[in-house]
Amino acid sequence: MNRRGAALVMSGLGLGLVQCSEPKGRANVDTALVDLELREVEPGTVLVGSTLVITGDAFVDDPWGESTLVLDGEIDTGAEKDGRIVRLPARFVDFTRLEVDIDADAFALLGDGASAQFEGTAQVEVRSTVDGRLYRSQLTDVDFRIAPALDPELTVLTPSSVIFPNEPLEVTGHGLLLGDEGTSRAVIEGCFTPAGGDTCTPVAASSLVITANDPLCREAGVFAFEPSVAGIEPGRFEGTLTFANEHVTGTVTTSAPTTVTWDLVEPTLYGVDTTSASLGRYITIEGAGFLGGAAGGDTVLRFDGIFTPDASGVPIVIDELLFPEFTDGRHVRYVVNEEDGLSAAIDMRNEPGLFEGLVTPVISYQGVEVEGSTSPLGFRLEPVRQVVWVNFTTAYTEALRSFGLRAVDSHIRARALDVIRRDFATLGLEIRVEVPTDYALYSEVDIGGRDPNGLGLLGYDNTPGKDTDNLRLYDRIGGANAQTQEDGFPGYGGVFIESLFGYSEHPGDLAEPVRPDARFDMLFDPFRPDIGGQPVLAADLGSDVAHVDPAQCPVSGDRPRQIACAIHALGTLVGSTISHELGHSLGLADPYGPSIHNEGDQDDRLMDADRPFEERAELEGAGPSRFCADEYEYLRQILPSSEDYDLSPRAPCY
Repeated sequence: MNRRGAALVMSGLGLGLVQCSEPKGRANVDTALVDLELREVEPGTVLVGSTLVITGDAFVDDPWGESTLVLDGEIDTGAEKDGRIVRLPARFVDFTRLEVDIDADAFALLGDGASAQFEGTAQVEVRSTVDGRLYRSQLTDVDFRIAPALDPELTVLTPSSVIFPNEPLEVTGHGLLLGDEGTSRAVIEGCFTPAGGDTCTPVAASSLVITANDPLCREAGVFAFEPSVAGIEPGRFEGTLTFANEHVTGTVTTSAPTTVTWDLVEPTLYGVDTTSASLGRYITIEGAGFLGGAAGGDTVLRFDGIFTPDASGVPIVIDELLFPEFTDGRHVRYVVNEEDGLSAAIDMRNEPGLFEGLVTPVISYQGVEVEGSTSPLGFRLEPVRQVVWVNFTTAYTEALRSFGLRAVDSHIRARALDVIRRDFATLGLEIRVEVPTDYALYSEVDIGGRDPNGLGLLGYDNTPGKDTDNLRLYDRIGGANAQTQEDGFPGYGGVFIESLFGYSEHPGDLAEPVRPDARFDMLFDPFRPDIGGQPVLAADLGSDVAHVDPAQCPVSGDRPRQIACAIHALGTLVGSTISHELGHSLGLADPYGPSIHNEGDQDDRLMDADRPFEERAELEGAGPSRFCADEYEYLRQILPSSEDYDLSPRAPCY
């Protein structure tokens, strides 16, 4: 619904075990924790400031349970061995990952503050707030080192070579500090001879941060030869490299110095990551010698070429400076936008065509400018495309407990995504389930549990104002929108699956009844724990979900088919609601008029204010809801597609 109207992952795999202390009077089981599993604990060396990463499955967030890592084993200091059990609070990250922060107190529990080796077992315990039981994972063998400090036993892979300004230089070996343990550094000192010169002028020592390639691996990392070391002009640096570990405890350890010689050259380009792009997409340029970020300096790209529109075929001369976003010394990325010099000559949204020309990188630092080598560049500009990230939040996942369907989360998501993609078929809209990294401009729809507005809304588009013609591309249907709240409308947006209980004849505390429908209860009562239903467990599914004809749903007495019907109905309800809210964010139902929903009462219109339950859930042959005829024409205009028009009959909009 729009704010202007209301409508309704590693080694050591094992099976999760449950060891329960059953409180009297409790018959329900927290099905989310039945499959609790611990696979691995990393890293293999622990210091003050380390973060232990626990991978597994079926972890839960507050307020559903409190998690603890239990280490049971033997501490070997070399002089003596000591058996002990250590219990450490674990922080929920996601359903497959917990983290444990090792502060000074925790470190003392593990090894009495001395260097030691721990060997034993690890187990995750979770005290469920749902049923009060204590759930335990299986035991997993662990063996890790406990160290007060680490010596940086590292080697730079290129002690003598040709490099570029801000070049990432790789190191390998042992002893890198990770996360909050402190900082590993490359300390460089020596002198610099400009190209064509004969005097090596001393430069001040530089201390450069080394970043681990893997946040859990101490054996490989990278540091940048920043412009603060020797500037950006071509020449030769000669000197020494020393590695240092600055621990959070204050201890500093260093390596022996290594002689290094690097020849610095001008920046260059190698290529781009795509042959076509549309408004809001990143074009990542690969090369070397790029400046920006914390190291300072700037990189611009000089484009000299032509743009040939598909429509006219008449070339347009382009001579512009492009300002990319710095990624690292080897990558910058340019976002296709409507604000820079290119957009003055070209309609970046609606004028597809071909860019061809030459690109020259130009870097600058503290008043010095260096021009790099010129390279050819060509890519197609495509019509605007709307990318949408469907964000299934942890609140959504936990809300599935109320339906008794948390074990079939992946099947419900898959059905919901199928519905959205079907609703927007033949339109220039793309659904993603991960945060897009190739687009700067994309929309987000948050799928949550309870309506935080307290109104029992199924969904709510809290974006500010009707976005006719989809000019923004970056709407977020979710979170809190202060601008919307200032207008006097509810501020929180998204899709709220607990509000679906408004269709139940006995919603309990989950929702207020809206339009009770006996079919809702036939679908979900067999699984609802609050009324004595038996939640779905992984064991119920066998090898897969049973096949069912949605026209025959709901069914009774056949649990596999009941599960299949519940998945179909809930996935369809969620997917159809997402499509409805996306329609609002694109300017529907009446993009050039005042209406928010379709007027009148027609079957199977997606943008109607109050669609019947059987149509929303696509039961007994009802539905699917679709964009009506005029809405589809509008969407084809603002989201053009190379696919053929969908000519199947659609309900009229008026």
